[in-house]
This record gives sequence, structure tokens and C-alpha cells, in this order.
Amino acid sequence: MKIDTLAVHSGRRIDPSTGAVTPPIHLSTTFERGPDGEYPHGFSYTREDNPNRKALEECLAALEGGKEALAFSSGLAVATALVQGLEPGDHIIAPDDVYYGLRKVIGEVFGKWNIETAYVDMTDLAAVRAAVRPTTRLVLVETPSNPLLKITDLAAIAGIARKANAISVCDGTFATPVLQRPFEHGIDMVMHSTTKYVAGHSDVLGGALVTRFDNYLFERARKSQRYGGSAPSPFDCWLTLRGISTLPLRVRAMAESAARIASFLGTHPAVETVHYPGLAHHPGHEIAARQMSGFGAMLSIEVFGGKAEAMAAAARMKVFTRATSLGGTHSLVEHRASVEGPTSKTPQGLLRMSIGLESVEDLIGDLSAALGRTIP
Repeated sequence: MKIDTLAVHSGRRIDPSTGAVTPPIHLSTTFERGPDGEYPHGFSYTREDNPNRKALEECLAALEGGKEALAFSSGLAVATALVQGLEPGDHIIAPDDVYYGLRKVIGEVFGKWNIETAYVDMTDLAAVRAAVRPTTRLVLVETPSNPLLKITDLAAIAGIARKANAISVCDGTFATPVLQRPFEHGIDMVMHSTTKYVAGHSDVLGGALVTRFDNYLFERARKSQRYGGSAPSPFDCWLTLRGISTLPLRVRAMAESAARIASFLGTHPAVETVHYPGLAHHPGHEIAARQMSGFGAMLSIEVFGGKAEAMAAAARMKVFTRATSLGGTHSLVEHRASVEGPTSKTPQGLLRMSIGLESVEDLIGDLSAALGRTIP
């Protein structure tokens, strides 16, 4: 089946007792035992499993073309479960521009865990190979990256990880399975912040880990989910599954608008640089064209004048909302370095934009008015 059909049907079944097309929400925390003391329907306690979570996980696995999925209470809960599954002394290879929250998890939450990490430019395959150690167990990749939209060759990274006997994990949040299928390029597992495009309406927090095959890190992540308390609520699962129904349509519409906006900004005199893999001059354009079916709805720009001008331009926007997050129906803009804090390596003049479902003409008009006063 095509992903459009999977997004509507996977994980859903007509309710046998009522004929309801929309799945019910199962809020019960506990489930009845049968006469033999077992659980005839497969559910015992909702932290360990729940019908709504099971439905969401079935759908997520189908969308990615994976064997199995785990739904978590947030994207960072996924990252925490992965790192927690490692042994003291294990080694991680991660992108040098990885999401700053993951750096916090590795360096602070597990700061005393004695896990070693090499932060590498994942677009430099020689540097990735050089970073491999005998203790390397996890290779993380984020493509397109946040917020510079760097593109990493998934097949090459998967090969490096496989040769090192390490597990490769791709953060697919920006691309979604609509535009990028990491398993088709040899990646072992895919993680998502389902808060973003998957749920799609900025009203539910969640994360997911999908695996291509059985492996020990996935099983340890399952234990973290069920017994560490990082399971999402039934209502959160229900909301996320509801959002998935329109995922392919939303992502394609947003990506189409983003491409037009990137082209407009590429010729604007106030804009120094546009980071968008759909532009022919983007360093990762050829790889993105090969491994993605579209270039996504995220883009970043660097404006002349640094932080002061970037903040001023964002403040003048009327259709774009100044807010953190991405992937929802509203177009959002933020000064990323301010969000990441004083240790951020993000350029001070950079504004990250998540393109929503508003009229692209209105969005371009908003950007034109906001940037007009920043022309050097």
C-alpha cells in the first residue's frame, strides 16, 4: 500500500461493539483477567501496554516500513531510552550540529555514565570513519539537520555503522516517512519527535522509535518505555494517530510552499544565506534528491546584521508566529541561537522557519514586509 493509504488505515479497525469508524479512547489503567488468571485481550496495565498505544505503534511501523515501533511520551524520552540502553564505556558517534537537547541527555543526564561521544560533521564521511572506535555501539544521524539543514548520506553512514558492528539510528523528524525512508538505505532504527509533523497540530507531546529488525537497544528501549514510565497517555496516542491521517497531505503541501519561499528568500537583498536542500546550490542537494522524495518544509536563513537584525525581523512578522517547535499547521519562526543558549554554535543571524499551511502568498508577503527594513 502507498503511504497515503497506510496513514489512514494502519492501526485502525472498525469497533466491533459499535461499528465506530474512529477508534475509541481506552482510558482504563487496568484490564480484567480471564478465568485462568491470564489476560485474554493482551492488556494488563496501561503503563505496560494500551490499545491506543498499540494502534499508534502499529501505524508508525507501517509508515516507516519497519518491523516494530515504540511510542514514547516525548522525542527526548526516545533519546534517553537509547542512551540508557548503552553500557558504561560505550562510544557514540553523533552529529556536531545535533539537536541541543540530545547533547543535554548525553552530557548531563548521563554525565556520570562514562559514555564517550564523538561529535562529528556527518557530511564528512572520512571524519565519521576516523571517529569509529572498537567501543562504538551507536551511530546517530539527523538529516536534514536542525537548524542548518545539512544532508547526510544515509547509505554511507549505514555502511560505516555496520562495519563497526554498531547500530545506526536516524532522526527522521524533519523529513517524516513521507519524504524519506531510512530503512531503504540500510539504517537500523528511526526515531521521531511525533510532537512535530507526525501529530501535526501542536497539541500533543510524543516520540517514537521504529526498528527494522530485532536488536538489543530496541529491547532495552522497550523496558525504558514500559518500566521507566516514559509511556504516552491513551489520549496522546489517540491524538497522534488522528493527526497521522493527514500526514502525507500536510507534509507535501508544506514542502511545496517551503520551496517557493526558499526561492524567494534566495534573491532577497536582506538575506545572506538560505539553508534549504531543495536549492540547487545547497551542498547536500544531490544527496537529498537521491534519498528524499521531497525537500521538506523546514528552512533557515541568515540575515545581514547578525542577531539584532534577525530578532528585529522576526518581531515584525505578522503571519509567522514566534515560537519554538515545528511541523504544525501554523508557520513558526525563531532565533535558534537564543533558544539553544550561550554555548550554541548556530550563527547569530540565523532564523529557523517551519512552514505551515497558510497561503504561501501571505507568507511571502509577511517575510517581504519584515525583511524589507533589514537591507544592508
